Amino acid sequence: MKKIYGIIGDPIAHSLSPVMHDAAFKKLGLDAVYLAFRVSKDELGDAIRGAKSLGISGLNVTIPLKEKALSFVDAEEVARKIGAINTIDFSSGTPIAYNTDGIGSLRVLKETVGGIKGKKVLILGAGGAAKAISFYLDAEGAKVTIANRTKERAALLTSNLRNADYIGLDAELGEHIKDSNILINATSVGMHPHEDATLVNADMMHPELVVFDVVYNPMETKLLKEAKRAGVKKIVDGVKMLVYQGAASFRIWTKEEPPIDAMEKAVRDALISI
Repeated sequence: MKKIYGIIGDPIAHSLSPVMHDAAFKKLGLDAVYLAFRVSKDELGDAIRGAKSLGISGLNVTIPLKEKALSFVDAEEVARKIGAINTIDFSSGTPIAYNTDGIGSLRVLKETVGGIKGKKVLILGAGGAAKAISFYLDAEGAKVTIANRTKERAALLTSNLRNADYIGLDAELGEHIKDSNILINATSVGMHPHEDATLVNADMMHPELVVFDVVYNPMETKLLKEAKRAGVKKIVDGVKMLVYQGAASFRIWTKEEPPIDAMEKAVRDALISI
């Protein structure tokens, strides 16, 4: 019988996870399909319980549900410590949740800069993605600073890290960027259909900065365009993170080795055709 996987979030029409996972299923000859479901925060518990009742094999969880979803699942230890999930596995009957966002981001950054220890990393945002990314970077020995509109939310996030600080999205942001090795946008700012939005402009960056945007649609966000204008040498789009976190979810669900090249090609081809 065909297995059903999916992603829940709100909004969700922009998601290319179905394209990516369906390409992986096809490559490995698996009888499965991956669908996108728009689910509001108020409907989240019903959606997870309904997915279990309907025999759905696994779900990804995206904005703005990653943190609230913890209330409706049994989460493994790392996901509990992070305080957010992005993957649910129903294979055991009980929904077991994981967070693969940090795994994906860490792999991307190690491919880009090598060692993380000692790097000064400025993360924009304090939501589910920022929590996962900061957790893994902190564990690798990076000096993490969280920049968020609500300082209280950023302070709560950093209180669970070993070597982290927080600031607001105000005048001090530019000074922190000048002193940072890596800048990560972990917010939805710049995501389709708001492609002209960015929290950081070219005049705030320096050429030796690594700029990484977790937003993948569009592939070249306004932030990355500004980074190019600033002469930044190492620019990373969100496709790699999408693929690597998705591959980790795929491995949890299917116990198969994910065809990463096919997954990435499917996403990039889809983005080019949009």
